[in-house]
Parts: sequence; C-alpha cells; structure tokens
Amino acid sequence: MTDCIRVLIVDDHEMVRTGLAAFLKVHPDLEMSGEAGSGQEAIALCQQRCPDVVLMDMVMPEMDGPAAIQVIRRVCPETQIIALTSFKEQDLVQQAIEAGALGFLYKNVSSPELAKAIRAAAGGHPTMDPDALQALMRARTHPKKLGHDLTAREREVLSLMVKGLNNVEIAERLVVSRSTVKVHVSNILSKLGVESRTEAVAVAVEHKLVPYD
Repeated sequence: MTDCIRVLIVDDHEMVRTGLAAFLKVHPDLEMSGEAGSGQEAIALCQQRCPDVVLMDMVMPEMDGPAAIQVIRRVCPETQIIALTSFKEQDLVQQAIEAGALGFLYKNVSSPELAKAIRAAAGGHPTMDPDALQALMRARTHPKKLGHDLTAREREVLSLMVKGLNNVEIAERLVVSRSTVKVHVSNILSKLGVESRTEAVAVAVEHKLVPYD
C-alpha cells in the first residue's frame, strides 16, 4: 500500500476547513496534515510538517493566498499547491499561477474531482478548472500592464508606502504583523522590478498604480 498523501487545508473560514477535513476522511489515500486559518499560519505549518499538497484559499485577511503561495514555494519547494477559491476573477487565476500554484479550482468542485486533483498535484501534475484556464488564456493574450500582478493587499501596502509610511506604521494601520508587511514590500519590489522603496513609490506615482493625493 502506498503512503497517504498529506494535505494541508488553508482557509480563513472554519466551516470551509471543517468541510474539507470531512472530505479528506472519505478517501483512504488522503490524510489531513493540518489546517491553517491564515497565510502566515500556513507557512509555519508547511515548514513544520512538509505536506505533500496544500489547498490554499486565495482571499484571506492579513496575508492572502498568492503571497502565502510565493513564500511556501520558496521555503518548501517539494510541496505542491492547489488554489481553491469561490471568487471567479481573472486576476486571481493569474496571480495564483504566477505565485507558484500547480492547480486552480473553484470551491464548487465535486468531491471526486477534488480528490483527483490532489492526487495529480502530489505527482506533480496540474489541474485547472476549465473556466480558470480560459481566464488565464485571455489574460495572456493581452499585454500586461505594470503592476497587474499586485494583489489587493499589496496595493494597500503600496498606497501607504506612497503616503510615506514605514513598515511599522503600515503594520499598525493594517493591523498585521511587521513580518507580514516585510513580505508584502518584498513582493512589491519584485513585481515592479525595482530595488528600493523609493523606486517603488516613484514607479507607483508615475504609472498611477494606486490613488495618490
């Protein structure tokens, strides 16, 4: 008998986590490695338990799915990630895949299809919802604008950077940890192709990436 596939569930809604945990119990070859209610908690659990597959919610407070995916792929490269969301937004698909997710599914996926996707991900094979795949193809046929891949939270952070706030002040304003802000700032610099906060602010103002008074 082959080893069970260890799955980490990440969602800020307890009912969703409970439902997914119940789903895993139905499949003998799938085992819950743990559950997390935030991106930061997911990163910590991944480092501790090294799950085979992560089911990652895309829209969460403090640290959203794409930001968490980027960090997990960096610190746990053997762990595969399936983005699982109820929001049918084209940008989310692109952000998830560019962050390093192997698959993208919507929460209305059937139990057999989700189980099949988890098994595929454990073997390094992608699974994409047909609607998500179409959205990704549409996105790639149009020229990408600078900052297109910034998440909603990253835009919030960038907006506060433009207003002159430092990391400590941004953390206090958004009620998140300083380490979370540091991750967001690092992602912003990377996505804008700049080396410093000053450059990021200049690019944001020049290209009107965030509202500026």
